[in-house]
Amino acid sequence: MTKVEDVLLFGALALVWGTAFTAIEIGLETLPPLLFAAARLDIAAVIFIGAVLLSRLRWLPRTKADLALILSNGILVIGAHFAFSFIGQSYVTSGVAAIILSFTPIITPVIAIRVLSTERIYITDIIGLGAGLAGVIAIAIAGGSFDGQLLGIGLLLASAVVFALGSVLTERWSAGLPTMALHAWSMVTGAVFLHATAYAYSGATFRNVTWTASAAAALTYLGIFATAGGFLLYFTLLNRIGATNISLINYAAPVVATVFGAVLLGEQITIATVTGFALIVVGFVLCNIRPLWRLVQSTRTIAGSDRVLERDEVCVQGDVYKTQSDSQNYLQPGD
Repeated sequence: MTKVEDVLLFGALALVWGTAFTAIEIGLETLPPLLFAAARLDIAAVIFIGAVLLSRLRWLPRTKADLALILSNGILVIGAHFAFSFIGQSYVTSGVAAIILSFTPIITPVIAIRVLSTERIYITDIIGLGAGLAGVIAIAIAGGSFDGQLLGIGLLLASAVVFALGSVLTERWSAGLPTMALHAWSMVTGAVFLHATAYAYSGATFRNVTWTASAAAALTYLGIFATAGGFLLYFTLLNRIGATNISLINYAAPVVATVFGAVLLGEQITIATVTGFALIVVGFVLCNIRPLWRLVQSTRTIAGSDRVLERDEVCVQGDVYKTQSDSQNYLQPGD
């Protein structure tokens, strides 16, 4: 990210997705987790449907690939992901929940290798996966009994796995629908899945829930800002800065979630949590060492080509060279 606008958009996304965990923690005090997750998608689905209609986009699925993408996104990436994560967070703090979900970019390449068979596995991938798992274990061991934080961490880990699986499966199909329409359908599918699951799991419906002002505020924030606004920011940034850059949001959002959880909810930041997060970050770097290296190289090239050249410098294909003298007819790489 070399432009101020990109940095600001990235910061805004980290803020809304990080504070989403705080809002979930507030809502879970009174709302059943699965119904809470379904209601979040209800609001986002209405917003996405409105955007599709106002934009007059093609919205009707016409191919098997469209249907496959809608089901994969709606049931796995959104529905099951939210089901596991909302129930899991009812056992742990918002900061721990955000950190465990940051394991997603580590497990995604492993699933891609198994499902798509298009990627090679490197020793750095194996070490990175081990480091990430060590981070999760470090947090889990500090959590105590199976019916407490350890169970929540297991559910959040399942959330990361189903999200990664759904994301990998979407690589098999090419959508004919516009992106906005595809995600509108996915939100509706996820909402229906979660409402059905909520009723089957605990009989929860809107009729038997007591709403409080704080729960309503948390739901409104999640539906409008964290979900609809967050996805809009995400896809805007994806087009502007690429997949490798945007994947770093998985490690900016947990920092925001941990800080807001400590300040607003009084959650403790333990040494085990910090250590576990550090190991997960190391795992992410190792599993993504090649794209991250290409990103660093391209950033250096852009930075070198954008700076003001001195009188005795020239820029050739992004590389800056310094001329020796008027009498010499060759160039040498400059700083």
